[in-house]
Amino acid sequence: MAIGPSIRLAVMSDASALAQLGRATFTEKFGFLYKPEDLEAFFKKGHSEDIYAGILTDPASQIWVVETATNELVGFTVAGPCDLPLPDRPDNAGELQRFYLLAAHQGAGLGSQMLTLALDWLESRFEHIYLSVFYANHGAQRLYKRFGFETVHEYHYMVGNQADPEYIMKRTS
Repeated sequence: MAIGPSIRLAVMSDASALAQLGRATFTEKFGFLYKPEDLEAFFKKGHSEDIYAGILTDPASQIWVVETATNELVGFTVAGPCDLPLPDRPDNAGELQRFYLLAAHQGAGLGSQMLTLALDWLESRFEHIYLSVFYANHGAQRLYKRFGFETVHEYHYMVGNQADPEYIMKRTS
């Protein structure tokens, strides 16, 4: 009998795989929207091995990975202190910073499991929980609404030189 993917805390030796998976999942979902140079600039800014190594050594942040029975990483989520451009952001605010799962592994409940782990961790450390989501990512928005989030602000997130409309959502229940 085959064992399905499992979720575990990330370790330092995952940093390279996290960088590769961040690039792969983003490209899979949104790559067609961008010029190659904008994608590459975005990846250098936010999806390098050094970025993930820094998050893994930050005691205020946490990363969970989804790993297959053959030790392949197919998803991950990152949680930590909120740094979203939110007017009047309250003190002690946390953020679901990244939430990626390859399409082939979606629809089996892994996303909900990952989200539950991250939100439980955030709620144990922060009074307010936020996230940012691309305005056209309706599937993610539906999932977040099921977990008690509502849109509270809009802004533009830069992917290279392209400004993307984003929604900031806050967990209200």
